[in-house]
Parts: sequence; C-alpha cells; structure tokens
Amino acid sequence: MAGETAVAGNVDSGRNPGIDALRGLSILLVVIHHTWLRIPLQETGLVAVVPKRVLLALGTNGYEAVFVFFVLSGFLIAGNALRRWSSLGGIDRRAFYARRFARIAPCLALLVAVLSVCDLARVPEFAIDPARQSLGRALMSVLGLHLNWYEGRTGYLPAGWDVLWSLSIEELFYVGFPLAGLLARRGSALLAVPLLILALSLPVTRGMLSGNEIWQEKAYLPGMAAIATGVLAALWMVRSPQTGGFLLAAVGWLGVACVGAVLVAEDLLWHVLGEATMLVLTFGTAALAVVFGRGWGNARIAAWTGWLRSCGRLSYEIYLSHMFVVWPAVWLFRWSGGDLRLGWLWFPLTVALAWSLGWAVDRAISTPADRWLLARLSRPAASSPVLARS
Repeated sequence: MAGETAVAGNVDSGRNPGIDALRGLSILLVVIHHTWLRIPLQETGLVAVVPKRVLLALGTNGYEAVFVFFVLSGFLIAGNALRRWSSLGGIDRRAFYARRFARIAPCLALLVAVLSVCDLARVPEFAIDPARQSLGRALMSVLGLHLNWYEGRTGYLPAGWDVLWSLSIEELFYVGFPLAGLLARRGSALLAVPLLILALSLPVTRGMLSGNEIWQEKAYLPGMAAIATGVLAALWMVRSPQTGGFLLAAVGWLGVACVGAVLVAEDLLWHVLGEATMLVLTFGTAALAVVFGRGWGNARIAAWTGWLRSCGRLSYEIYLSHMFVVWPAVWLFRWSGGDLRLGWLWFPLTVALAWSLGWAVDRAISTPADRWLLARLSRPAASSPVLARS
C-alpha cells in the first residue's frame, strides 16, 4: 500500500502501468470487501445476471488483496533500492528512512488524529470498546508497529483502526530492510537463502497459528513471507538475463492464472493445497511483478486501464481513508430501508467516493507533505531524482 515507485516504469511518468493496475485491482477488492461485509453482494438482485461465484470473488478477497500488496511492496522497495544504490548492501539508510517517513507519516498522522477524535466523540462504529481496548493502547500499538498483535490479543478494533494491521507489518519491514541488506555485502546468497526460506514458510506459519483466527490472519511471519517473495522477485529480475517473447508471455499468463485462480476459486484450491494456496497467490503475484517490470503487456494496460491505474497510484490514501466512506454508505443503505435487491447499487457509489476521498487526501496532504519532508530530511548528496510516487 505504501510502496514506492514502479520498477522499470514508462519513460514519461516513471510509473509501471502493469503494477499500478494490479495495485488498483487490489485496493478495489479491499474497498468492496469492507462494503460486502455489511451488504452481501451475492444476496442482491445482481445475482440474477452475474454468477454467484463471481460476486463472492469480488466480495471475499480483501485479505488476499493485502497479500498482493505485501508482495508488490517487497518488489518495489527492493527494486528501487537496487536502482538507486546498485546493491542492497549499499543502501543509504538515512535517505531510505527519510523517503519512507515522508511517504507514510503525514497521512498516518492525520488518520490517527481523526480516529482519536471519533473515539472521544463516541462516533458509532469508530469508537473503541472500553471493555476490551483503550485509545491509549490503540495509539501505542500504531506507533509501536504492533497493532496486529494488539488485535490478536484483544479482538478486532473498529474498522478505521483495523486497516492499520498491515502497516504494522510493512513498517517493520521498512525498519529492518536496510539492515538486512548488510548481509548482501558478504554475498547475495547470504540474503537470498533466508529470503527464500521465509517466502516458502507462509503455509507453515499460517498453519501453526490456526488456534487464533485474528493472529493467524495478521501475524508478522505470514506477511513478511509475502514481502520476502517480492524482494526475491526484484533480486531475480535485476540480476537475471533479459528474456522476452514466448518465455516472458508464458510467465505472465502463468501469473495471471495463479492470481486469478486464487481470487475466483480459492475454495476449490484449498481442498487440494490447503494453506499452500497462499503460495500460489504470492508467487503468482511475484511472476506478474517481474514480467510487468520487464515491460510485458504494459502498452495495452496503459491504454485500457487509466482509472484502475489511478486507484493503484492512490492505493495508500484510499486504504487509509476508505472506511470513512464505507460506513456512511452502509448507514444510508440501512436508512433507506436496506432493500438487498438494490444493495448492489451502493458498491459503485462507495468505490467512486473512496477514490475521490483518496484523491483529495493525496492532493491536500500526501503530495505536498511528501515533497516538503523530503526536501528537509534528505542529504543533497544522497538524493536521487524523485520518481513517481505510489
């Protein structure tokens, strides 16, 4: 969600159309999922014209979409570090942390401030349950990068807070990534081997945590396994020989098939693969990241997916702010009578408003604050041309 720029983007914008479109699809699945939890799409009148499996695929894949984001975050952060500093061992830690802080902190600080006001005002669905949790501990868990652990111990926070569980994992990755890169100074295998073990551990770590549903979904190791998969993909893309033609297309369509199979028929795959189904998703996403990074399909994607790519560019802003659209939309749906036959009409409205709010947050907060902070936190000698933001 808060990843960097697209690797091997187009010349004009510095962005990669394929990766932006994939991020756009992922953030749409998150917004639709959080709406679907309150308005079951498969129970609306749309089921008469759209197969139920398709409606369920649209509504139930919010969690899977976050793991797509994890893979892309690892891919983009590692890939752009290699472009800026030639090797992971050569990362300028001060410049790296400055870029991450400038990108993440302004919107996150605004969100936490608004959520705190909502809690103090006891706004329905945004107020923390004082019997289980407290505003102080919620704030501490956000700033201490352990909101996922806090929820695993105490239960779900209100949805506006709950979305921050994934940032606890991503931000911990950002903190440790430059330090882990020091292993690359002694040979790339010293970093690649632990990354591969971590990437392949995803089914094991999720399976070991099955006793706690919340912690199983939000624990550090499964999320880090997905991020490690993205880092490995970036290392492979940068270090491997250029390929094209049939092989590149074969890998691309394999990635499409893997991601599509999980999103549309995860229940069927689960009967065969169990927890390993998540590896199909993460490695399929990594394959798409690599082929998009090599330019596969980007011309057509750029021509046909303008609005979807804009969702990808605004994915961080939309992710943080979308519950301020979802809940009012649900309230209005219920106030209007809650007719499920027409419930599907609220989904395009919610998506459009979530994009609009994300766009406004980007224009008013993200872009100006990012530039202002980078100008003051970056060393002139370590600065590189500012690439397109995510």
